[in-house]
Amino acid sequence: MEGLWRAATGQDPSPEDYTGIEFWSNPERATWLTKQGEYIKTWRRRWFVLKQGKLFWFKDGHVTRTSTPRGVIPVGTCLTVKGAEDVVHKPCAFELSTNTHDTMYFIADSEKEKEEWINSIGRSIVQHSRSLADSEVVDYDSHRG
Repeated sequence: MEGLWRAATGQDPSPEDYTGIEFWSNPERATWLTKQGEYIKTWRRRWFVLKQGKLFWFKDGHVTRTSTPRGVIPVGTCLTVKGAEDVVHKPCAFELSTNTHDTMYFIADSEKEKEEWINSIGRSIVQHSRSLADSEVVDYDSHRG
């Protein structure tokens, strides 16, 4: 949750938000997206990387081992990802809503990229929620005696 808070408040994430994730290598998805700021509602172009259940963004598209993400969203905190053209009144827009009732808005470079991001993030949400549910069952069972 803290990583999402940092992302929402515009603070750079701390290393514990992304330690152990090689975001610079073989991401599940990585492209430029335009993201709306949470407080100052300007649109900024950022390089987004989806890897291991986390959505990272960077100012620069050349991501290396020494790059520092400008924000990190744990996809497990997300409830829905869907088109948002009717909300932001821009083509190729989509939204990502979290369980803390935050909604972030993005614009892809094409309708195809928008659909690919929605599908990739949607798959990641399902994978993470399934693993979370499995671990909760294991924890529950281990306390039953």
